[in-house]
Amino acid sequence: MEEKLKKIMSQILGVPESEIMPTSSPDDIASWDSLQHMNLVLAIEQGFNVKFDAEEIIQLLSFEIIIETLKEKIG
Repeated sequence: MEEKLKKIMSQILGVPESEIMPTSSPDDIASWDSLQHMNLVLAIEQGFNVKFDAEEIIQLLSFEIIIETLKEKIG
């Protein structure tokens, strides 16, 4: 799950997978702006076959939080 998420984040945000850390967030990744955040959310939803509600989308602001949210959704 983590490797798949790194691959998606790398593609959407245009950074090497090696630069994506558990704490990676819009504060660390310059290309992670509001538009790219929505692109990232859509790519994660498609890649993992899940759907996030508006509250979850707002909170998905680090690799670590995204992983935890996916684990809750997928089980």
